[in-house]
Amino acid sequence: MPTIVPQYLDRKIFRLVSEVAEERGVRAFVIGGFVRDCFLGRPSCDIDIVVEGSGIDFARAVGERTHSYVSYFKNFGTAMLHYQGDEIEFVGARKESYRRESRKPIVENGTLRDDQERRDFTINAMAFSLQKDSFGELVDPFGGIKDLAAGIIRTPLDPDTTYSDDPLRMLRAVRFATKLSTPEQTFTIVPESLESMRRMADRLSILSVERITEELNKMLVTRRPSMAFELMEQTGLLSRILPELCALKGVETQEGKGHKENFSHTLMVLDNVAATDGPEPKLWLRWAALLHDIGKPASKRFDPSTGWTFHGHDLIGSRMVPKIFGRLKLPIDAMKYVKKLVWLHLRPIALVDDGVTDSAVRRLLFDAGEDIEDLMILCRADVTSKNPAKVARIQSNFSLVEQKLVEVEEKDKIRNFKNPITGEHVMEVYGLDPCNTIGVLKEAVKEAILDGVIENDFEQADAFMRKKAAEMGLTEKK
Repeated sequence: MPTIVPQYLDRKIFRLVSEVAEERGVRAFVIGGFVRDCFLGRPSCDIDIVVEGSGIDFARAVGERTHSYVSYFKNFGTAMLHYQGDEIEFVGARKESYRRESRKPIVENGTLRDDQERRDFTINAMAFSLQKDSFGELVDPFGGIKDLAAGIIRTPLDPDTTYSDDPLRMLRAVRFATKLSTPEQTFTIVPESLESMRRMADRLSILSVERITEELNKMLVTRRPSMAFELMEQTGLLSRILPELCALKGVETQEGKGHKENFSHTLMVLDNVAATDGPEPKLWLRWAALLHDIGKPASKRFDPSTGWTFHGHDLIGSRMVPKIFGRLKLPIDAMKYVKKLVWLHLRPIALVDDGVTDSAVRRLLFDAGEDIEDLMILCRADVTSKNPAKVARIQSNFSLVEQKLVEVEEKDKIRNFKNPITGEHVMEVYGLDPCNTIGVLKEAVKEAILDGVIENDFEQADAFMRKKAAEMGLTEKK
C-alpha cells in the first residue's frame, strides 16, 4: 500500500485552503474518506475539510477566493462548494455527546483530536494537514493507516460508545467491510466490534427508516453484496431490518429428507446477479434477487413421497414485496418491478418443462414486458446447483427459451402489447355506455391473440370481437 500520495494533494484547492487558513489563523485538515481512498489508490471527488473554528465562515472565505457558490447548511454547521470537479464540504471541528434515547448529539466546538474521536472508524479518522509548515503530513492518532493495510474495520473509541452514540455506524461497518474488500484483500470487522454490534443491535430502533434503507442500497451495489447480509445476519442486525430473509435460514429434515438452505442460496443468487452488471449496478434487479424466495417459509410443505415442496412461493413472495418496500420506504415504481420479477422468476424454466410453445412465450412476454431481459438474468442467476451437468442442462434450456422469446417477439410484437380493440371502438360499434361487457370483449380479444388464435392486428381482432359479441347476443348499432 502506498504511503506517499503527492498526486492527490496536488489539487489547487488544497493550496487555496492552506492560504486561507494561514490568513485567518486557524488550522484546517483534509479528513475522512478522501484520505482513506488516497492510500487505497481509489479516485475520489468528495473532499471533507475540517477546520478548528467555524466551518461556515471558513467556507465563505474559500468561496470568495475561488469565486465559487457556497451552499450553507446551518442546522448541521456545514457548507459546501464545487471547484474544478470536486465537491468540497467544510465543517468546524467538534466534539459530540449523546443521550441514549436520541440520535441528536449535543455539539460543542472542539479540536482536530476531538473530531477524530467522534469518527466512525480508524480508517475514516485519518487527516492530512493543510498547514503551511506541515502541508500533507498524516495525522493518524488511532493507527488508521495500519488498519487499512491489515484490512481491519475498527472504531477509534470503545465500540459500545461509538455504536450507541450513532447506531447507523454498525451498518456502516458492514458496508465498509463489504465495499473495501477485493479479491486480493478481505476487510474484516474486529471481534470486539462484532460483539458490540450484537449487544447494540436493538439500538437500530432509534434510527429513521430512510437512513437504514440508504445503507442497504449502498451494500447492494457492492461487488459482492452477500458479504454484507452474512455480517448483518451474524450480528443480529438483519432480523431487525429484514426478518423475512432470516426466516429463510436453516434446513429442516423429515424422514431423512432435507431441503436446500434457502438463505445461503439467496445470497448466491444475489452475487450471481451482481456479477452480470455492467458499469452501473442494477439496484432493483439486485433487490429482486434478494427477495425472490421470501415466500418459501410460508409455502414449505413435506410430502412423504416427494419430500419438501415450496409450491406457490413465487406468488406468495410477490405479495410480500409491497409490505417490505412500504416498511423500508422504497419507491413504488421499484416495488412494482421487484414484485413482478419475484412473481415471474419460475416461469421461464416452467416453459421448458411444459414445452416452449408460442402461446406460453407470448404470455411470458406480455407479463414481463420491458423487463424480460432482467427476468432472464435473474432466472440464470437462480441456478446454484453443485452438479455441473445439471447446471449445464438448465442453462441450455434457458437458451432455448431466450431463442424462442426473440422469435415470437419479432413475429408478434407482444412485449409492448396494446389491445387493437379499444373501449371506445366497442362502444361505437354496439352503441354501449361504459359497462362490464366492454371489458369482457377486450379480454377475449387479448386472450385470443396470446393463444395464437388470431394475429395481433386490428382487422383480425375486430372480426373476432364481432363474432364474440354475436355469441353474447349483442347487436351492432345501425
